[in-house]
Amino acid sequence: MAAKDRLSKAEEVARAAQSNQYLKRLIEDDELRSNLLGAYGAARSAYGRMSNGKPATRALFEDRKLQNELKEAANALRQASSSLREPPKRGRRSGGGIGRTLTVLFVGAVLAVALSEGVRTKVLDVLFGAEEEFDYSSTTTPATPAPAPVAGS
Repeated sequence: MAAKDRLSKAEEVARAAQSNQYLKRLIEDDELRSNLLGAYGAARSAYGRMSNGKPATRALFEDRKLQNELKEAANALRQASSSLREPPKRGRRSGGGIGRTLTVLFVGAVLAVALSEGVRTKVLDVLFGAEEEFDYSSTTTPATPAPAPVAGS
């Protein structure tokens, strides 16, 4: 039962994640991800500089590298929050749109005609009309053979 409960809990979390607009945006927006990663890196580095044994107030006021890292983290977080507030950019879609769909359909049609005799026959019938089947019967009579010469007469 415990595994079933964990599975249903995981499904519930996945559904919640799919409906969360911020998670969707984080997955789709490269710029937002890079801003958040930059902020995380700068904040982590600043934390490392602050926890080196000096008193925190002294490090904040005297350590220029720490101040620069904190500014960098703050700027990256500001950019990330502003990109979250503005609507997502409508760039080129990865799917390719109608042009790609038409190309795939055209290539598929050419392959179907080339590889299938039934499809090829139907296409030719549509383009040039159905072939008429006919029986050939000759209206001329075959020529009678010439009499053979008689030997010995």
